Amino acid sequence: MAQTETFRPLALTMGEPAGIGPDVTLMAWKAWRERSLPAFYCLADPDVLRDRAERLGLDIPIETIAAADAAAVFPHALPVVPLESKAFAEPGRPERTAALGVIEAIARAVGDVRAGLASAIVTNPINKKILFDAGFQHPGHTEFLGMLSAAWSGSPARPVMMLAGPGLRAVPATIHVPIASVPGMITDRLIISTGRTIDNEMRRRFGIARPRIAVAGLNPHAGEGGVMGTEDDAVLRPAVAALQEEGIDAIGPLSPDTMFHPAARTRYDVALCMYHDQALIPTKTIAFSETVNVTLGLPFIRTSPDHGTAFDIAGTGQADFSSLAAALRLADELARHEADYRAEHSSARQIA
Repeated sequence: MAQTETFRPLALTMGEPAGIGPDVTLMAWKAWRERSLPAFYCLADPDVLRDRAERLGLDIPIETIAAADAAAVFPHALPVVPLESKAFAEPGRPERTAALGVIEAIARAVGDVRAGLASAIVTNPINKKILFDAGFQHPGHTEFLGMLSAAWSGSPARPVMMLAGPGLRAVPATIHVPIASVPGMITDRLIISTGRTIDNEMRRRFGIARPRIAVAGLNPHAGEGGVMGTEDDAVLRPAVAALQEEGIDAIGPLSPDTMFHPAARTRYDVALCMYHDQALIPTKTIAFSETVNVTLGLPFIRTSPDHGTAFDIAGTGQADFSSLAAALRLADELARHEADYRAEHSSARQIA
């Protein structure tokens, strides 16, 4: 593993300034020693963080910096790289005028990783409606990151969402779509592509040499031989077989109602689920405050807390920063695994 004192810090985006992003950012820095959190800096309007610290009664030094100085500043102050766009908003009262700052923070975080100033990106939650009202052209956070990824690598990206907690990692093959649309979207191509991405990322960034992927059935009891739906036999079984032929350790489709109990979870590293709730309900039930949203399939590492903006408790001191703390720790862990993976494979190529 790379040494902590020389490893690049994480770039944390501001997120929606009227939500709990500022609250949990401040709380995470204040508790970084006792929670053993890695160094990070926040791309934000520093006035938002100063105002929120005052409202919360937190005596936290906030220092505006250039990203290159973050590691040196972090032990004694919260390092903040100021945005060009003002992005101030009162807690619980989102402002359309802050949208440009929210977008700028995400784009600049990607730029910092690309420039070697940060090891990974951690994103605070955003409010999509406010961004849409301001002319944001992407369906959400992940799609915007996919566009930035394509600009970086020169090829289209198909980001894959993973929820990762201490007891379960799960990937939904389809995400924010109506449940009635899911069966028509489940194709062998989708399952094979998603399985390949999972296999690659688990090796490269999670340090698992031979990841085990459990594919959940679409229908109850995985269709039970066609009695409760034909998609499992007609689409999922051939897709799993194709992954196996490529050397990927995939099994399924499995009956979704019996694959998430403790004993079942010991038999795989990632569950590939068919739709949003099939993946998110078990992960959040098992460890709500410690589950992290990870985006696979990008040329950079991105994690995020698994909660939203929580306007109703912003600025009240009621926010729980545990998910952000978990997102920071996981981003740092993935970055270190990837650094080791690159070094190992670079050495192997040189020997060859």
